[in-house]
Amino acid sequence: MGRRRTVATVAALVLTLEAVVLVLINLFLGKVVSEQEMSLAGIDPRAMTASTWVGAVVVGAYVCGCAVILGRTAIRDVPPRGFLRIVLISCAVVHGLLGAFSIGLVGWTAFLVLMAVLALIVWSLTWYPVPPERARTPAEELSPSGA
Repeated sequence: MGRRRTVATVAALVLTLEAVVLVLINLFLGKVVSEQEMSLAGIDPRAMTASTWVGAVVVGAYVCGCAVILGRTAIRDVPPRGFLRIVLISCAVVHGLLGAFSIGLVGWTAFLVLMAVLALIVWSLTWYPVPPERARTPAEELSPSGA
């Protein structure tokens, strides 16, 4: 197995673990809100609990989807293109933003974990060469027609 496949496989496994942890944290927070009957600005506690559980499913599906894309990349040894690449880029951006926010809210350990996941995603995205049909020579880039 090549290094590209190994990195994509590790990234897929880490994202799968992260999805499970995020879902469990959201379910726990929903349970806490439900048991304590907390309210925020007069919102019904049941609505807050339900929205937390829906958020858990959405976040879990998003991160698991990214893990599936990276798993597919590892199995086929072909980089994701088009929409799948955009999904992975959005996942990298989310990890970068969460890492920046986590320094003050959670601590440096959370920041380091999020940056490690970010590095794996970016590494998986950038380690594949540009296909020959998409590579352009400098002369083609300077021509007015672009072809």
